[in-house]
Amino acid sequence: MSDRERLIKQFDALNVENFTEFALSLFRYQSKYNLLYKKFIKALKIDPLVIENISDIPFLPIDFFKRHQVVTTSEATVNFEAVFESSGTGSGTTSKHYLPSLNHYIKNAEKIFQQEYGELHDYIILALLPSYLERTGSSLVVMVDDFIKKTESPHSGFYLNDLNSLVNKVKQLKSENTRKKIIIWGVSFALLDLAENYKCDFSDCIIMETGGMKGRRKEIVREELHSILCEGLKVNEIHSEYGMTELLSQSYSTGNGIFKPSNSMKILIREVNDPFDIKEYATRTGGINVIDLANIDSCAFIETQDVGKVNPDGSFQVLGRFDNSDIRGCNLMVQ
Repeated sequence: MSDRERLIKQFDALNVENFTEFALSLFRYQSKYNLLYKKFIKALKIDPLVIENISDIPFLPIDFFKRHQVVTTSEATVNFEAVFESSGTGSGTTSKHYLPSLNHYIKNAEKIFQQEYGELHDYIILALLPSYLERTGSSLVVMVDDFIKKTESPHSGFYLNDLNSLVNKVKQLKSENTRKKIIIWGVSFALLDLAENYKCDFSDCIIMETGGMKGRRKEIVREELHSILCEGLKVNEIHSEYGMTELLSQSYSTGNGIFKPSNSMKILIREVNDPFDIKEYATRTGGINVIDLANIDSCAFIETQDVGKVNPDGSFQVLGRFDNSDIRGCNLMVQ
């Protein structure tokens, strides 16, 4: 059994109790077989063998995914089944995430969703993701497309720009008293268009915003966004999904703006003026560092440009982005 096969097997059995042990094992693997990460650690004059706490692990700045191929492999050559690419709505330079196995990503995404919301076949998913569907390489589209198929419902599907059809579909499903729960999964600007132009009754539906104005509307804080959506769509709360091209795990907020990390993810906070001052448990506001153990074939330890804080139970809030950082994905809300 190769080192990668061993890690994949251990990942499938990942839980809260063995998270730290697996993280340290994956760090040692990536510090050896990820040539870019290895050079980064060497430049910091850090010996991987002396790292015993996850807060001491060096976190790779997320911009490296834009300028380099961030790949961990012990093989001389590797074939990639998929390459995820960011939208590039900021500087125009896109991040790329290379995947030798698409199934690893899909399997993990399904597990995370179902741990929070239950079985996918209990849902109907209506996806309103125009900016993502209009390009290739979107990890979000791949995930939601898989979810739509797993609902096993002929009603589930994507709606590019046809808001009228989506509204009519919801009216039809509500009139038929479907036993399945309905999720409207949308990018922020499209959900705002829906809320402001149709004033429809989406009560009893889950509204899942994945963030992102994509340059099509003015940026607003999350509280204002959710307030407009609640009023326009006649719902009591808005759910949120936190994910990005560089991560293979997602986190969900069920209506209060507080995200619950999955078993494969942990959020740490770094001091704003000292990126090496990292705390595993800190209620202070600072830069968000992510440990995403699903990133076995890239880098699991990422220094993002998001600003937030971690609560004592490990849940976290995203409060905005650092100045001069790219406007990306789900992180367009600045508070």
